[in-house]
Amino acid sequence: MAGGKPLPSRAPHASLGAMAHTLIIGAGITGAALAFQLAKRGERVTLISTHAEGGLASAASFGWLNASYFLSHPHYRLRREGLAAHHRLQATLSGLSTTWQGCLWYEATGAAQDETASDLAALGYKVERLTKPQIAARLPALGPLPETALFFPDEGHADPADLARALIKASGAQVIRATVEAVTEAQGRVTGVQTDIGPVHADRVVLAAGTATPGLLQPFGYTLPMLKRPGLMITTNALPRVCPVILATPDQEVRQDAEGHLHAPASAGHQSDSAETLGSFPVVVNATLQRLRALFPGQEIHFARQAMALRPVPEDGLPVAGPGTIPGLWMAVMHSGATLAPVVAELLAAEIIDGTESPLLGDFRPDRFA
Repeated sequence: MAGGKPLPSRAPHASLGAMAHTLIIGAGITGAALAFQLAKRGERVTLISTHAEGGLASAASFGWLNASYFLSHPHYRLRREGLAAHHRLQATLSGLSTTWQGCLWYEATGAAQDETASDLAALGYKVERLTKPQIAARLPALGPLPETALFFPDEGHADPADLARALIKASGAQVIRATVEAVTEAQGRVTGVQTDIGPVHADRVVLAAGTATPGLLQPFGYTLPMLKRPGLMITTNALPRVCPVILATPDQEVRQDAEGHLHAPASAGHQSDSAETLGSFPVVVNATLQRLRALFPGQEIHFARQAMALRPVPEDGLPVAGPGTIPGLWMAVMHSGATLAPVVAELLAAEIIDGTESPLLGDFRPDRFA
């Protein structure tokens, strides 16, 4: 049950043919990945988004692809499969900018770091324990060297906005720039959406609209609780190659792109950050730059640009993927979309088309908030 109404069957609707029309609300990484997977399965797909292709939250993402951060064992398994799904995309589409440089991690130290290494190793995750000299050899520009660190060789980075644009192009989906005002229904089934430029009809509607999703669900008696999690990503001037890996320290996460720019969230522990406000923009930016300068002493590090958005984080921090409150309505909301969107899209597309339920999504159904 959700909001007092029964959830629909997850089986495909009998009257929908191979070229059924699916309407996806949101053109970030989640909506784009769904468009790609549904189009592969013969669907006619239309994306509707207020923002440009690539989305808003996706454009402000750090883009760290990992399964070392997880909230439960089912969450770990989904994130682990998320990494594999990224590799499948790279094997399918040429020219993707996804990289696998690995992550050097010492957000925790001492016994807590040892426990993290042991827990991940027990799950079969690749973990290398590094000593101070080994860390110095990998990152000679790093200033205050920790005594020990963990290296996760299977982790990497994707630019979710760039990846979204590539997936939309490959899908051949139509893209409409408009603001969705409401999901429409008739005789207890979704019929499309009403937008600020008029109605758009479809056989199915998938809500991949991030923080806008709860408002579109409310008329159907469903409440999707979301956390307020503003995200600010800082980009610096181009520097020499000082950070060849994704670096996660107790004070800062940072990566360096191919042009030499450092990219850093404005909050420490970005993935688990619980702050509801960012604070004064100049103060936050300056504090981030100071942390970067401390990590890489002797480098001339300056502010270049920023990207800011509200991150779509459900109340329990876990993804939401599955059917809505009436037939033909589906939803996909998640943090972190960078890691999870490709695999959730694969699994949800199979479920939407032929009713194939995946055990990997079993713990992340919308009805858990009933």
